[in-house]
Amino acid sequence: MNTISIKIDPELERALVLASEREHLSKSEVMRRALASYLSQRTTATSTPSALDLVGDLAGCFSGGPADLSSNPRHLDDFGRR
Repeated sequence: MNTISIKIDPELERALVLASEREHLSKSEVMRRALASYLSQRTTATSTPSALDLVGDLAGCFSGGPADLSSNPRHLDDFGRR
């Protein structure tokens, strides 16, 4: 592994030490995970999210309803007329 040195303020160091103790991980491991998470979010944030990205937690959460809802055109007979 490569080594990188950074300068942080005392408040951030205290938070790092507390996270390290709470998670039973070294400070280096906490920093690696935090940096990896930050970089993966930045990569995802620069691209336009898909509809599934935006409502993925809702996909598949409903039960019931007609089994042919997506394929039977009669379910759209009065669509847009209300």
